[in-house]
Amino acid sequence: EVQLQASGGGLVQAGGSLRLSCVASGLAFDEYVIGWFRQAPGKGYEAVACIGNDNGYLYYGDSAKGRFAISSDNAKNTVYLELNSLKPEDTAVYYCAADLVDLCNSDYEVVSYQGQGTQVTVSS
Repeated sequence: EVQLQASGGGLVQAGGSLRLSCVASGLAFDEYVIGWFRQAPGKGYEAVACIGNDNGYLYYGDSAKGRFAISSDNAKNTVYLELNSLKPEDTAVYYCAADLVDLCNSDYEVVSYQGQGTQVTVSS
């Protein structure tokens, strides 16, 4: 059974930082693209950042460029998302996802594997 366990969310003031973690199990970690989507209240899913270990795949959404950083620890089957210079508009539930294809250009609702979300709330 594939599981994606997301953690690290919380409440932070604007300008602050958080680090999200996604621990993957039950899949060949090196073969998958793993990444993060988010859903703000009343809005649709937005691709934030994705990383593929086997093929050098790296993607950042426009809202993430210059502020967020995604990385992968193959030994721990874990993908991290560093959130820096956070803004109130970054408030959302952040979801971990995995697929064998171009994950961040896919519709989140049809990707192969989805984890539970972790709430990030940024106060002004």
